[in-house]
Amino acid sequence: MPMHDNLNPQAESHLHGPLFKNALETLEEAAKLINCDPNILERLRRPRRSITVSVPVRMDDQSVKVFTGYRVQYNSTLGPYKGGIRYHQNVDLTEVVGLAALMTFKNSVLGLPLGGAKGGVCVDPTKLSRTEKQNLTRRYASEISSFIGPTKDIPAPDVGTDPQTMAWFMDTYSQEQGGYAQPGVVTGKPVEIGGSLGRNHATGLGVIYVCERAMEMIGMKMSGSRIVIQGFGNVGSFAAKFAFERGARIIAVSDVSGGIHNGDGLNIPQLIEYVKQNKTIKGFPHSQPVSNEQLLELDCDALLPCALEGQIDTHNAENIKCKLIVEGANGPVTNAATKILHKRKIFIAPDVIANGGGVIVSYFEWVQDIMSFFWDEADVDSKLKGIILKAFDTSYKLQQEKNIDMRSAAMAVSVQRLEKAMLLRGLYPR
Repeated sequence: MPMHDNLNPQAESHLHGPLFKNALETLEEAAKLINCDPNILERLRRPRRSITVSVPVRMDDQSVKVFTGYRVQYNSTLGPYKGGIRYHQNVDLTEVVGLAALMTFKNSVLGLPLGGAKGGVCVDPTKLSRTEKQNLTRRYASEISSFIGPTKDIPAPDVGTDPQTMAWFMDTYSQEQGGYAQPGVVTGKPVEIGGSLGRNHATGLGVIYVCERAMEMIGMKMSGSRIVIQGFGNVGSFAAKFAFERGARIIAVSDVSGGIHNGDGLNIPQLIEYVKQNKTIKGFPHSQPVSNEQLLELDCDALLPCALEGQIDTHNAENIKCKLIVEGANGPVTNAATKILHKRKIFIAPDVIANGGGVIVSYFEWVQDIMSFFWDEADVDSKLKGIILKAFDTSYKLQQEKNIDMRSAAMAVSVQRLEKAMLLRGLYPR
């Protein structure tokens, strides 16, 4: 089937970014695996709506600067759009489209009743004062307010945004709705105004739930295993904490300053305290420095890349010495590297499942806000485990049946669910 032959290539330039191309490549492969309806595939190749807005902000020196904001609503077949908002100087429409597509497939494979979206503003948040950041957030929220809402599109924090940003966002939307509190319009809020317990550690905990299950499937145990973690931010540090508590030896971790290594295992509670004091892992006692490149190639049982995309590619895939990779970050292993690692019989638990803990607990927060009934942390953790392991088990079953890699299997499960729902809903108008 020809792809968009009647479209103006310039008008479609935002559909040609590397992230989106990568997502489409995986989509096409998954569609072949499940023999997806070609009409459904054609619809899944494109975002439903891409919104670009001007965001004028009164700065502290009384000048007005105009920033550009985006919200891409990719697909809402399974439920309201869901996806984060990032503030970063490199945000553009091309990137946001790719991220919105990935959210669509992630929410589908996780079995959540949510569609996929993403948003952002092209700005360096570190150069804004608190007042300027609040002004930016409120104006951006106002500009996209007619497209969002608890039953339409539910944003969340991402790079450069946090619970405070979501509090301002929710308040702005609520004021524009006549002053009625609308906590369900965003997730990732502070607990005091409708946020969920367990949200802060959800992604890291989800990574370890998936790591435990993957180890079980390939004949390993968490207790006594040697684990390497790239990245020691929110996801990596909580993953390290939960793995350490389960008896794993964390032999190396890294952050922007580089990596540290101890073959006998690092004391993670002490390391977390050290980072609170020093803002870096560099210089932690009883450890040797290693580069990020060396860290990825250490001999270990499980490698957890929890930092940036594209860390394992065709240049280093042959040098990876672990038995299992659990993707805590988005896209840390490229498609080409996935194929090399699969041939080498290295098991990969893909990002769309492994780092899904954050969006799963965001879903819980939205549900709690709608009901005005809140769960305790143990309930949240338990429900998170049930959903993430169901998604893993469903994908693993298909992976075994078709003898394919887990990334392809997860995408096939995702596309299958979307295809069925889209066929049931039909096309309006006919």
